[in-house]
Parts: sequence; structure tokens; C-alpha cells
Amino acid sequence: MALRSSVEIYNIHTRQSRVVWQTDELFEAPNWSPDGDYLMLNADGLIYRLSPNGDAAPQRLDTGFATLCNNDHGISPDGTLIAVSDKVEFGKSAIYVLAANGGTPKLVTENLPSYWHGWSPDGKTFAYCGIRDQVFDIYTIGIDGKNETRLTFDEGRNDGPDYSPDGKWIYFNSSRTGLMQIWRVPSAGGAAERITDSNYGDWFPHPSPKGDKVVFVSYDAEVFDHPRDQHVRVRLMDADGGNVETLFELFGGQGTMNSPNWSPDGDEFAYVRYFPAA
Repeated sequence: MALRSSVEIYNIHTRQSRVVWQTDELFEAPNWSPDGDYLMLNADGLIYRLSPNGDAAPQRLDTGFATLCNNDHGISPDGTLIAVSDKVEFGKSAIYVLAANGGTPKLVTENLPSYWHGWSPDGKTFAYCGIRDQVFDIYTIGIDGKNETRLTFDEGRNDGPDYSPDGKWIYFNSSRTGLMQIWRVPSAGGAAERITDSNYGDWFPHPSPKGDKVVFVSYDAEVFDHPRDQHVRVRLMDADGGNVETLFELFGGQGTMNSPNWSPDGDEFAYVRYFPAA
């Protein structure tokens, strides 16, 4: 078997990774359930659950008609619901919510395309990237589909939003200064502030449940967008951008950790390492 995907877990204290499961198929973007019992990933448009202990193969979750799900998905803070981004119904990515154990998806976003990225700590609101007239911006919306609110207005592409655990901030990546960097904006609205000032293209910031650290992926500066199968580095920093460090490098990028991926205790995070396609 020619390996393609290696689902792994990194412990920020021991500074060691462990392999959970490997396959010749393309799996992406592990979330970690709030109770710690499973990882949720996507593969070939479908959603799967995988034990973080590596003691069983992934099990497909019933997502009804939503069979073209991308890697923008997540589990509600109470573990009862999941959000998926799927394009079956409209031909563009739309955000849906459904029961965590599977069921019929309910549409949340009428304006499209929309790509889910973060769940507010109280479980009532989504943060996501919306593309409107070819402009990428950060939005929030109630999970009932009401009150879509635009939070970013500056030039450049704004993408990859995720909430801080206290709900006050939404971290995101933006190219407004040229190279993609990490920023944050008050979840209630207001001025955005820059968090990283690096020579890399920084993407997909995920604040720790403890609120002290943020993990993210960095591409070489010359890489445009966030393609798969690249030499990237996974980096860690303080919530205010201080003490940035590279934890490890890998072959990855798109799919490595597009959506929230921390363990509930904030000691570990899940990611996918890739091998070159055959």
C-alpha cells in the first residue's frame, strides 16, 4: 500500500507526535470531539469518525444528501451538533448543521459560497469565510441562519476564522499587508489587529482551549493560496503573537489542519501528514 495520509497527534508538552492511523486514501482536517472520544475528518466528500487511540478504522457518518463535504467542518462545544460545508444542493459551498450522530442537514447560510471555520464557545454562532462578489471576508451568523454579520472590510483575502475560548476574539489569516499573516478581530465587531509578522504565508490559526496558545500552518513565502502537497511548518505562538516557534515541518498544507483541531484539555492537537500522490 502506498501511503497517502497519516493522521497524527502532537503533544505540546512532550514535543512528540504519535501516529493514529494511516491510509492510501486522502483524509483531511481532523476535529477533536469535546468529550475527547473521536476525531472527525472528511474524505472524498464524506465525513468520518476516527478513534484518537488508533484502535479502529474510521466509520462513515450519515450526512444525508451532503456528500460533497469539504474540509471546513466542526463539532459543537456540547458535542450534540456538527457543521459541514457542502456543495451538493447549490453547486457552491453552503454551511449546514446536523446531529452529531448523523442525520439530515439543515441549511444555515443562504448567501454563498460560505465555508465554515469556527464555532463560538456558547454554541450559538458560526464564524466562516464568505465570498461575496469575489471578495473574501470573515462573517458570523447564528446557527439558526439569522443575522449574518460581516467583520472584515479591508483589502486582501480574509480566511480561516476561529474563536478564542472566551469568545472575545476571532483569529483569522489575511493578505491585506501582502503576505498572508495571522490577525484577530473582536467577535462583536471592531478593528482588526495583526498577530504575526513573519516571512512565511501563515494560515489557519486555532486558539487552544486554554486560551494561551495558537497553532497554525506556515507556507513558504512564494506559495500562493493554501495548496496541498507542499513543504510546510506547523508553528505555535502565544495568544498575543509572542514566542513564535516552529514545532515541526512536514509535507502537507491543504487538509493538514484547516479546521479546529485541539484536544479538549489543550495539551494536544491533531493533524494530517501527507505522502506524495502516486
